[in-house]
Amino acid sequence: MKDIWTMKYRPSKLDGIVGNEESIDMMRKLIFSKNLPHLVLYGPENTGKSSSAFAMANEIYGEEYQSNFTYFNASDFFEQGKRYIVRDKRFTRIIGTDDPAKINKSVISIFKEVINEYASMGPLDADFKIIFIDNAESFNSDAQHALRRIMEKYTATCRFILSTTQPSKLIAPLRSRGLQLFFTHVSDDKLSRFIRYVADAEGLALTEDGVDAIGYHAKGNIAKALHTLQLASVKTKGETIGAQEIYDSTLLERSENITHLFDAATSKDILAARKAIDSLILEDGMSGQEILLQLHQIAISSNENNNTIAEWVIKMADADLYMTEAANERIQLESLVARFCE
Repeated sequence: MKDIWTMKYRPSKLDGIVGNEESIDMMRKLIFSKNLPHLVLYGPENTGKSSSAFAMANEIYGEEYQSNFTYFNASDFFEQGKRYIVRDKRFTRIIGTDDPAKINKSVISIFKEVINEYASMGPLDADFKIIFIDNAESFNSDAQHALRRIMEKYTATCRFILSTTQPSKLIAPLRSRGLQLFFTHVSDDKLSRFIRYVADAEGLALTEDGVDAIGYHAKGNIAKALHTLQLASVKTKGETIGAQEIYDSTLLERSENITHLFDAATSKDILAARKAIDSLILEDGMSGQEILLQLHQIAISSNENNNTIAEWVIKMADADLYMTEAANERIQLESLVARFCE
């Protein structure tokens, strides 16, 4: 695959965003008013929050928006920790080393330094700069209070856009400092139109039942739909893409580490399960919700009896519930493995 289609078809302007018309219209009005407040974009994963933030920055600053727009992923900071920090070259000057073992400061101390330094930098040929923080629910309470103080300190020259799938995890003072905009997955008809547009642009022979199969699998998730269609296009090598080809491609989307995790959990091998969880989070970059969803799919399609499958699904459902309020998805996944081993 030369280009990842989720990036290739990421819109550069708000007019290209599919769905979420009310939130997108509000963002347009804010741009026109030239009085942008802090924003809190919330809603399920892959609903266009990040794409909308990048598109908004592009419309405010133009093609050179990177000069006044900075992106951070909170989950990288607080789930991968120092291993991530040394990999990001932006932080080398601040921490003074690329060896995580030589970092004496805590992750939260480094986070405060990084955000404070970027927020304190003046904008270039603009009234303000934007710092976009994705997965803000990964911040613990101390980090959120620190962020709130930084937002207050530099409000004259810096705007923050926070994106989260779990707004209830954000402290009230942080939520109250931003205009909250809700994002959700797109409707079936809008997703179908977009998939047909991409298929035509790529010169693919996509049947109607193929479009329906993508819609059934993606359930309004444009990123998942694009990923599935791209896998199918590679697999079919120019041949017609129908429902069967889409089904075969959905099987390719499943990480081998998911299978390793499921096998380890059901065989009560805790060490192997923890290794698989590390691989899924750090190597595959999957969220806890994505891991649970694929585990559920494996469980449902297994050859076990209905009672066993029902027990597994109940445990996964409990983990899903706990994960919505948890600060660390890894802990909840390891807890799920432990319950499998009971």
